[in-house]
Amino acid sequence: MSQLPEPRAKRLRRPSWRDTRLLVGVALVLLATALGAYGLRAADSRVPVYAARTQLVAGQRLTPESLQRVDVQLSDVSAGYLPVADGLPSDGYVLREVRSGELVPRAAVGSGAEVAVSPLSIVVDQASAGALVVGSTVDVYASTPKADKSSGSGYDAPRAVLESVQVARLSSGSGFGSSSRSSAVQVLVPREHIAALITLVDAEAHFTLVPVPGSALREAS
Repeated sequence: MSQLPEPRAKRLRRPSWRDTRLLVGVALVLLATALGAYGLRAADSRVPVYAARTQLVAGQRLTPESLQRVDVQLSDVSAGYLPVADGLPSDGYVLREVRSGELVPRAAVGSGAEVAVSPLSIVVDQASAGALVVGSTVDVYASTPKADKSSGSGYDAPRAVLESVQVARLSSGSGFGSSSRSSAVQVLVPREHIAALITLVDAEAHFTLVPVPGSALREAS
């Protein structure tokens, strides 16, 4: 029986850059990379907006120190917040409370002429101010001195004179008209009530501040 011829092995050749399959593979890799990058950019729709670095109160001027940049994914509602891209307005004031860490709404920022409150300091007992912080919301009660101080307490019954006003500043009781057991508290008073409150201050009324439910308060130590 004659021996069958053995097949000869073909020598493997190194692929050339002219090889169509190599070119197609490279093109597919580049296309996949480009599509992946585009998909990531499309999925990342975050927008840089301003957030309050500290507690902001009405009448406070906006400064870079009081704000911080936050990249958030808000989609269509991002237009309702103060964008970093527009920068800070030159005449930007806070119109209402913005708590620390909260995104700053456009509606909470306006010009100085739009601020509807004015700061006014009143002297209260330290017990009344002890739990308060800047940004606390309080009701203000006042007791005026009695005309006849010979009977009973020297003050009339307390009455509410302001509701839900914010505390803008706290200080120790070393200022004018205060004692070591009292504190000067600056509250933001609606402008239409300024004259009435000044009248009570001039009459040496006794003021008490009562925090409203849910107000920001000092943590107990």
